[in-house]
Amino acid sequence: MKNIDVIMKWKEGNEALSYNGNLSTDGTRLYSYQLVIGYRSGSGTTILADYTSPGGSFKSMTTSQHIGIARVHANHLMNAVIFENTPWVKPYRSTLS
Repeated sequence: MKNIDVIMKWKEGNEALSYNGNLSTDGTRLYSYQLVIGYRSGSGTTILADYTSPGGSFKSMTTSQHIGIARVHANHLMNAVIFENTPWVKPYRSTLS
């Protein structure tokens, strides 16, 4: 599945996995590799962490590309340090394979 399709599935609340496995969603959380980069609330609001160089929390070029694609579809962009310390992110790792 293409990255944009994974992002759209996340927005819909459905599971998806990119063709190479680097981007995935369990329908609630959006993952770049094993890193949670997005969260979808029960009401459907989507929040994306800014893991980019301009955002001050650069992780990798691929993760930055995932953020770049998803940011136009997310409802909110959040500082990554704040995002990491929310209860929706801390205990989770990708379970899709």
